[in-house]
Amino acid sequence: MTTSIRTSIARLLDWEDAHARFDKIVSSLPPKLRGQVPAGLPYSPWELLEHLRITQQDILDFCVNAAYKERNWPDDYWPRTKAPPTDTAWDESVESFCKDREALKQLALNERIDLTTVVPAGEDQTYLRELLLVADHTAYHLGELVVVRRALGAWPPV
Repeated sequence: MTTSIRTSIARLLDWEDAHARFDKIVSSLPPKLRGQVPAGLPYSPWELLEHLRITQQDILDFCVNAAYKERNWPDDYWPRTKAPPTDTAWDESVESFCKDREALKQLALNERIDLTTVVPAGEDQTYLRELLLVADHTAYHLGELVVVRRALGAWPPV
């Protein structure tokens, strides 16, 4: 796989060519709104942020851990609370998401890994499939997070 393809895949994990970046979407959301569920919508910003973090971390673990253990859907992929459980939980979740995103980018750029090979813990899932899956999943839920922020009167960020 050429370096330019690997670079494009790595960039796909956080680009803003077609939508706002994760960093912008999660920034400057007032703490009092992080656990609010807007009328007519199913999730709070916290639930979406944590779902993104948990799912991305799970996909990273699947890719790098030969002893990976599958989680239970949907219980293990969503937070148990509508609001962050502590004052620091939001920032910790953002930091963890960014750290894991960087690890996935490095995986995409690692020329020792053939991205078309099957992940050791998988059945037929390739590294390329998992990278595209996490990018697609993240883009989908970031769009939802923008809608939630709009409904809360907190978009665009200040």
